[in-house]
Amino acid sequence: MYKHLRSILTAMATAALLLINGGCISQDDFDDTPSGNLEALWQIIDEHYCFLDYKQQALGIDWDEIHARYAARINPDMNRYQLFEVLAEMLAELRDGHVNLYTPADVGRNWSWKDDYPANFRSDIQDAYLGTGYKIAASLKYHILEDNVAYVVCSSFSSGIGDGNLDELFHNLRSANGLILDLRDNGGGDLTNEERLAARFVDERRLTGYVCHKTGKGHNDFSKPEAQYIEPSDGVRWMKRVVVLTNRGCYSATNTFVRDVKGLPRVTILGDKTGGGSGLPFSSELPNGWSVRFSACPMFDAAMHQIEFGIEPDIYVSLSDDDAARGTDTLIEHARAILKPKQ
Repeated sequence: MYKHLRSILTAMATAALLLINGGCISQDDFDDTPSGNLEALWQIIDEHYCFLDYKQQALGIDWDEIHARYAARINPDMNRYQLFEVLAEMLAELRDGHVNLYTPADVGRNWSWKDDYPANFRSDIQDAYLGTGYKIAASLKYHILEDNVAYVVCSSFSSGIGDGNLDELFHNLRSANGLILDLRDNGGGDLTNEERLAARFVDERRLTGYVCHKTGKGHNDFSKPEAQYIEPSDGVRWMKRVVVLTNRGCYSATNTFVRDVKGLPRVTILGDKTGGGSGLPFSSELPNGWSVRFSACPMFDAAMHQIEFGIEPDIYVSLSDDDAARGTDTLIEHARAILKPKQ
């Protein structure tokens, strides 16, 4: 089960080693001036960010052009708030939710991966489907709907999900005809948790994708792809049909979970494309002490396709305004129809 995780940890360790021993930006490399901090930030991304060439091809992002444009906005007398604005906007050009600038006053971020799209989700409607008598297993909420379909909400992979939690959950749901796993607006978290859950839906060792790590400062200096696998759990597994609900708010570890289970014979992905986020993040520091996080190791699906911009569902379904006005969730109802026993 943990070969998948070991390959990720190996990639992250290698990326960390490269950053430390192969050209890490330190506070001594650039002056602690507005210009020095911009140059340090630009160089960190230029040498260590893992999607520059891919995003230039896909989106036309030119990191050299971006440098020239933002360097022109720097002046030696600007205060820290003005500097933050320029640096945060420069990083936002990468359109990556794993790229952040951390300061004592604010966090630079880009949420276009979800904010530019319909939500296809209403938390109040989700709460109505859960009712008040649902059970809680770690970060999972669950109960059986009146048509004998199990409904499980996983809103985050940040909190620990233990094997004991999953054994109890699937034991308690064993009488259900099928299962709806609602991942909408799950922004990710710990890859260990997503892998532990994914292992409950496989009955044999499964190739899920690949991971690479940077081996040099060039934009295309990467290791050979290392295969990632999911092993079947030794605990209670769910071998009935599953419909996984997704929207653009499914990011990072949740994006990886969808990659891991997509294509399984009993699993249907329904909703909207996921938000993406396939670069394992790493951090460095600017001369003024601000921290920058960035994607360092790219992950791919089993066919070596990029998943940075999200994963397509098997069935596109949107939350309709009419259904929402009635307190009905279009995606849940579509999933229930799929899981309805054939007469």
